Amino acid sequence: MTAANQHIMVVDDEPAARDMVGDYLKMHGFQVTLCDGAASLRRAIAAGRPDLIVLDLNMPEEDGLSIIRDLKRNTPVPVIMLTATASAVDRIVGLELGADDYLAKPCELRELLARIRSVLRRAVASAAGGKPETRERVRFGTKWLDLAGHMLRDDDGAEHTLTSSEFNLLKAFAENPRRVLSRDRLLDLAGARDPEAFDRAIDVRITRIRKKIEPDPEVPAFIKTVRGAGYMFLPDGEKR
Repeated sequence: MTAANQHIMVVDDEPAARDMVGDYLKMHGFQVTLCDGAASLRRAIAAGRPDLIVLDLNMPEEDGLSIIRDLKRNTPVPVIMLTATASAVDRIVGLELGADDYLAKPCELRELLARIRSVLRRAVASAAGGKPETRERVRFGTKWLDLAGHMLRDDDGAEHTLTSSEFNLLKAFAENPRRVLSRDRLLDLAGARDPEAFDRAIDVRITRIRKKIEPDPEVPAFIKTVRGAGYMFLPDGEKR
């Protein structure tokens, strides 16, 4: 399915933000319907279900979490949340309610476009009964991550201990290769919602993981630090 055949609904009560996102997506070939809130979104969906919804989480009439809950109860349409002032708790609740991704506002439009394309690819593969993009085993430096067995193994098959949060972090990287993931995003993807869930906790976990998978943990080649942005998994230690 090409962008020209894909229909996206953009829901935001701020006209300028709504128009900016809509114009950008139209420029890249998508069919776009603009909605200023929950009521107009429901009317639009009644006329024809979209392929994806870009939804502002903070709106005066009905907040985005309520909309997501209602949407996911009635239709499997993918949802990307845009969050301006929402707390980490709101983002986590949104993801648990079924949102497929989120971005902080004001968002970089190129990143939003990339997220939209990624979510749409997953939705198409799921609808077609295709296998997930992530393989059952993913190479991380000197080790293999066994996704089905929740285990880290070396080339001889020997098992190496992973904590639950370390496995979840590696799984998040495996599902998002060559993509910068912020510390905040990693906390959500890895389900690290414990009392030590703050930025430095991610740094500590990454350090532990590097000691297990990097040939030289002091000069990491596979899980790279992107200064001021977060971390990126580079399969096979690709140059960046």
